[in-house]
Amino acid sequence: MATNKKKILITESFSQTGRTLLSERDDVEMVEFPNMISAADFEAMLKQHAPVHGVALGATRFGEPELEASRDMKVVTRIGVGYDAVDVPALSRRKVPLMTAGTANSPSVAEQALFMMLTLAKRAAEMHAIVKDGTWGYRLGKLPYDLYGKTVLIIGFGRIGTRTAKRCLAMEMQVLVYDPYKSAAEIKAAGCEAVADLDAALPRADFVSIHCPKTPETVGLFNSARLKLMKPTAYLINTARGGIVDEKALHEALVAGKLAGAGLDVFEQEPPPVGHSLHDLPNVIMAPHVAGVTREAVDRMSEQTARNILSALDGEPIRQNVINLDVL
Repeated sequence: MATNKKKILITESFSQTGRTLLSERDDVEMVEFPNMISAADFEAMLKQHAPVHGVALGATRFGEPELEASRDMKVVTRIGVGYDAVDVPALSRRKVPLMTAGTANSPSVAEQALFMMLTLAKRAAEMHAIVKDGTWGYRLGKLPYDLYGKTVLIIGFGRIGTRTAKRCLAMEMQVLVYDPYKSAAEIKAAGCEAVADLDAALPRADFVSIHCPKTPETVGLFNSARLKLMKPTAYLINTARGGIVDEKALHEALVAGKLAGAGLDVFEQEPPPVGHSLHDLPNVIMAPHVAGVTREAVDRMSEQTARNILSALDGEPIRQNVINLDVL
């Protein structure tokens, strides 16, 4: 009977792989919602369909009002790994697990970080323009750079940072790692050099690639003072979360020639306002928070999210994908 079914709200970006897993269960009913739904509309939708037992979220915020509207929430999942839009303490108070997609999108984000390094170093946009605009004679005045032999500093050595390090090592780069939560032995075993002092390491780096979560500790981690420690020939890559880099300070550093360039997949405000100060800078490349959203990654994340939901509904949440372990 339909009344006995567990109602799961899934975002429209959920792939067919995940839908199939959920649809194979007779005790699950799926309801789709728009990826860019407003908080008010989402809360109203939860009330309309209550009781709701599970949600598969994209970027939608989730906290106390949504829990209240759901009436019988059993599991909150993210089709991804970041969860700064979720009120974790609110979920913990109600013994609701928050689950993420584990390693499903980490290869994709690592590839995007390397792509941004290469795009900037090889001056891809400028080279394209030289051919297109018929200014061939200027090509030797805009020589690109090699990644070979350069030093990259990776911030955060989790699922994505470790994969980024592997790709940088394959480019024959020297890889420094700053992660106060990882042992120097673990970092060394991966072929990298552990650095305990971020400020001391920054002047050594030709590239800095950010792969740490957004927490009160990391918000504004790259402020004006830190950016000033970087080489004027260095590039900053952020595929983690907006707010870790102070965008005003970054703009000032780029305009003043204190930094060679930046690659940004994430922003303090998303989407950033049209006419944002960074938009017109020739040494900045940007993407709309899609580093972890390739065709393959969406399939992997949706499948893992579906498995997360079913594991929680069956009373045995996949432990390594639970963020608030205190609820288990």
